[in-house]
Amino acid sequence: MSATSGLAGVVAGETAISTVGKEGRGLTYRGYSIDDLAEHACFEEVAFLLTRGYLPSEPEVRGYQRLLTTMRSLPDPLKAILRKLPANAHPMDVLRTGCSALGCLEPERGADDQMRVADRLIATFPGMLLYWDRFHEDPDSVEIESSEESTARYFLHTLTGSSPSELEARAMDASLILYAEHEFNASTFAARVAASTLSDFYSAITAAIGTLRGPLHGGANEAAIAMIERYATPDDAERGLMEALNRRDLIMGFGHRVYRISDPRSDVIKTWATKLAAQVGDTTILPVAERIEEVMQREKQLFPNLDFYSAAAYRFLGIPTVMFTPVFVISRITGWAAHVMEQREHNKLIRPTADYVGPEPQSFVRLEDRGAASLDQTSTAA
Repeated sequence: MSATSGLAGVVAGETAISTVGKEGRGLTYRGYSIDDLAEHACFEEVAFLLTRGYLPSEPEVRGYQRLLTTMRSLPDPLKAILRKLPANAHPMDVLRTGCSALGCLEPERGADDQMRVADRLIATFPGMLLYWDRFHEDPDSVEIESSEESTARYFLHTLTGSSPSELEARAMDASLILYAEHEFNASTFAARVAASTLSDFYSAITAAIGTLRGPLHGGANEAAIAMIERYATPDDAERGLMEALNRRDLIMGFGHRVYRISDPRSDVIKTWATKLAAQVGDTTILPVAERIEEVMQREKQLFPNLDFYSAAAYRFLGIPTVMFTPVFVISRITGWAAHVMEQREHNKLIRPTADYVGPEPQSFVRLEDRGAASLDQTSTAA
């Protein structure tokens, strides 16, 4: 396998949107530290920053929140499509289909329309997911309308049926901010590749969703909560984890392709998970998670990434495991949108080359002679 397998360490382009562990700056969105954004901003501020390029004023934030609220309603034909998707479909498939269908119903109309499409997807992804979910819970009573202006509050209120506490809303907001953008990760790169062909905005985002669906990219938090909830006590967790490590099992939620010392987002979400654990009176999930963190650091010198403690936070917020990765979509659409716009601004088709490792040149065998030749090769191989 070549040194560049998986494009590890290969610089594939330039971006002004974010830094990921470069030059000691940690993670920044358009120059702003993720720590400052998670502590002081709301998700809509970050969405505005990523898609418009600057931090909005307070009137601009309020206006943007109101704009997204007015854009939440799903068209009836889209609702009909969502109702036809089976109850056992994966929610990521639902969002992928919903995005593609909306592109048919409300196609992008030229380059000047891309911001409207971006805002429409930011506004509707929570509703797509929750409409499908509510329909299969009770087809006769599907209600996803809410006056909540915050995306975080809207999602939690519609999901649980009750208005979230201030702590729950802020924790959800922080999670959405932390997941919003992460440079040339697999799904973002897929979106940029699609955009580089001059395809439409919806196609680029659909490609990103399909890429995020893979467990090596977007499913780590689901695997993390499954592992955490497998153990009743921290001691059970340590025994089970040691057995898993001895079997050389892959432990999801630890380490990172780019970060080498720590994931700067992990401590932030762990703080919120700790606050939520205290609110719900948790005595199992967080202690087990912390023991797993200790063992992984001791045995493998691996640190938790964002997905690990996000899994615990989402459990405390009442989010079903199967929705963990779709929440990633609800957040990351902001970063994807920013990258599609940036790719289009100075576009060049993304078309890498590959090192050929196949057979040497061979003589062509005519069809009537190929059966015997194939049998001879099979016998030789056997």
